[in-house]
Amino acid sequence: MTTPLLSPPKASPAELVPVLQQQGYAVLDARSLCDMSGCDLGALHALAPSWGDLPPDAHLKDGGRYRRRRHACFVVQGEQLTQSAHRAHWQPIEYNALHGGMSRMFEPMDAELVSQPVWKQLLVWLASVCSSLKGRQDWYVEAHQFRIDTSDGIGRPTPEGAHRDGVDLVAVFLVDRQGVKGGETRVFEATGPNGQRFTLIEPWSVLLLDDARVIHESTPIQPLQQEGHRDTLVLTLRAGGFQDEAA
Repeated sequence: MTTPLLSPPKASPAELVPVLQQQGYAVLDARSLCDMSGCDLGALHALAPSWGDLPPDAHLKDGGRYRRRRHACFVVQGEQLTQSAHRAHWQPIEYNALHGGMSRMFEPMDAELVSQPVWKQLLVWLASVCSSLKGRQDWYVEAHQFRIDTSDGIGRPTPEGAHRDGVDLVAVFLVDRQGVKGGETRVFEATGPNGQRFTLIEPWSVLLLDDARVIHESTPIQPLQQEGHRDTLVLTLRAGGFQDEAA
């Protein structure tokens, strides 16, 4: 018997910043995302085929084969978006107990995808949300395309468990979900007892997280058919620069 999926508590566009300020996280459905960002939903859907061409993640310390990904870095300065030179992804061990302290170089995101006008619209809008929370400044953005599949029988969206990312804002966009069960999102207060759980189902719905205030994880997925997957786009925004091993 399949466990019923819990729908996320969705914020309206007018409520987004107040809800983030109040509880440290908020969910927008795809229509609200497009209303706020000016993105065309069809243009966002047109990005999705890129997730079918992600290379395997060669850095999984649990030996799994269930994760594919690409990575790219950008800087948002007001309305200007600049792609940075390709660089390794690095996190300190206090934020990622499994993969922290590793310099992980992933294949870059496809140039055709990041050149789309809707890509710039999405990142510039997200930076404006972050500035509403943290004050207007330049934002250093890391973009991660993830496909978690069931090639091992089980796929782990967050093998490191419940965690923070060491940034200012995290955005988790659901891009696609096919033939799987599980993948429940769980958000907890970083310094308190309260938490929330729900499952993102709608393509281009998004979970926004004030990373200083909450920790998050997604539960494993299992197949409902022979081949299943869950695709996400994760964008992290950080003031002052990218996380760097030398810092």
